[in-house]
Amino acid sequence: MNEHQQPQTADQLSGMPEASGKEALLALSDVKSSLEAILLVADEPVPVVVLAQVLELPRETVAEALAELAELYTEQGRGFDLREVAGGWRYYTKAEYAPLVEKFVRDGQEVRLTQAGLETLAVVAYRQPVGRAQVSAVRGVNCDGVMRTLTLRGLVEEAGTDHETGAILFRTTPYFLERLGLASLDQLPELAPFLPDQLDDEPDAGHSRARP
Repeated sequence: MNEHQQPQTADQLSGMPEASGKEALLALSDVKSSLEAILLVADEPVPVVVLAQVLELPRETVAEALAELAELYTEQGRGFDLREVAGGWRYYTKAEYAPLVEKFVRDGQEVRLTQAGLETLAVVAYRQPVGRAQVSAVRGVNCDGVMRTLTLRGLVEEAGTDHETGAILFRTTPYFLERLGLASLDQLPELAPFLPDQLDDEPDAGHSRARP
């Protein structure tokens, strides 16, 4: 030891690991809060690798935080779960509350659709089955939020995945036909010619009539 160097006290030595532990705890807490913010706006299960890239953290750290969040929600008896499904993580309402959620969406929100909602619904109706990215391409703006609203209101639903990209596809529902007073999609008015003839990422975009 250098003769001018002062030896560390026992209190100083014992305090270092404790401080480091507090910093690690705060860091993990921040990670959990960040994950909650991201997953609240996610429409599809988000893989750990994507979350790790966004947060610029090791996958192990993100995976640990997700597992702890999921366990915490279960212990607290929340009305939702954080689940790992189809290779990613996403929030889901619990099955036992499905009737209440459906009642709220369909009966408790008898509100007219916004212009953005009507336009997005029209694109889905005439291009179905169609992905969110394709709908956004037609409208020229991001439609994730509007698509989520239409799904919650029972007007559109998932219709499988694109075999090339893996993106979730959407179609209109029987409830959509009921609300419009139509027996089938064949009764939709001829609005398709006003939509773009082709989309770069939609091979069959040239079809003008919605497929049932």
